[in-house]
Amino acid sequence: MATGRGRALRQYGRGAAPAADVAGPPGAAETGPPRPFTPAAVAAAPRPGRAAGPRNRSKSFAARPGECSETVNAGIKSLYLTPSIKPKPNLCIESMPSEMLMKVFSYLDAVSLLCVGCVNKYFYHLANDNGIWLKIYSSSFQPKRTIWKMKSERTETVSLGCAALHDRRPGYWKKEYIFKQIAAVKTRVMRLVKPVDPYTGLPCKNKEAMKVSGLSWIIVLKDKNGKEHVMEKANLSFKDTSVTILWHSRNWPCLDILSTLKLFGVIPLLPDQSRAPSKNGPRRRSLIAEYHLANLTESSVAVGADKLVQLFSLNPGLLVGLWREENEIAFVMASLHYHQLLERSTLGSATVQYALPPNKPVLDDIDPEYGLHDYNLHLDMHGGSCTYLCGTFKSLFCRKGLLRDGCYSLG
Repeated sequence: MATGRGRALRQYGRGAAPAADVAGPPGAAETGPPRPFTPAAVAAAPRPGRAAGPRNRSKSFAARPGECSETVNAGIKSLYLTPSIKPKPNLCIESMPSEMLMKVFSYLDAVSLLCVGCVNKYFYHLANDNGIWLKIYSSSFQPKRTIWKMKSERTETVSLGCAALHDRRPGYWKKEYIFKQIAAVKTRVMRLVKPVDPYTGLPCKNKEAMKVSGLSWIIVLKDKNGKEHVMEKANLSFKDTSVTILWHSRNWPCLDILSTLKLFGVIPLLPDQSRAPSKNGPRRRSLIAEYHLANLTESSVAVGADKLVQLFSLNPGLLVGLWREENEIAFVMASLHYHQLLERSTLGSATVQYALPPNKPVLDDIDPEYGLHDYNLHLDMHGGSCTYLCGTFKSLFCRKGLLRDGCYSLG
């Protein structure tokens, strides 16, 4: 049988009226309507066989019986009415021991390991471990050298890994792997661009060389506040003498706030032939051209229009399509000639373009007044996937008297 507070709680849970021993102190008047039952009354009710009044367990409770009732009431609620919730400990990968992190990093490939090193300084030092990078280096290039050491009057062979881990600074094998990968890709590209087309004078396998190097092109739109908008998704169309790149999107920034447009060639730091280049991996940019977009319709040349789009040409080789109704960008198209395109797309920096070597014409020792001679002209006119004219003209010449401002003139 429940007594005291337990009985009162059972009655409260069933919705019944409180018993006589919890309705008030002994001797209280029984006249008038009964008082409503509250949990505070349960806290203040004495147990059977005990004297009524506050329990003097501490000075503060004895001094203020009202506070005692509120405190006990809160304790009962937290004990019977609310579930116990324990705070969860904060789990962070950085709190793991370095040995466990090194074990995790040892399963990553080279590109993922470089990305991990960009998280923070702690991860950078762990990702530079020579043991991890020597394993990656050995799996790609398989070093076969051995180092000989003298020990206790006998000679023994020591593997390259044992000596390399103790005698090299952190990050040594990381740099060696990157430099050797870049050199290997460069060797494959040079082998592909060596054969030259006799009609165009350009490499025969430009498309294959660009695929091996992982080369792609992006445009970076910079607004007047300095914010950059990168457009990477593009359609490529390869021809005999040039490649056409088309960028189109529904999320172009507003034309009125744009100041410049930069065209970059982008190659991955570690190209992998087995899969497509990762956009989140380490890459290098090479500036090809820079265009000013302020007052585009006034500073550029209008070359055509239809019911929907107006075309504007920016030198060198850039077409910008604008919606006629909204005067906003519809697409951007660039035509890049193959002449030293690989050098311009890979050997520049993010701020400085690759400087082409000076072109010195062949001197005519027989007749200096004869002018330019024995030149070949290859003409390729196309639009998108359609080719309008493609032909080669040989043994062309031009006398100096017919040159006007560097151009051939018939008049």
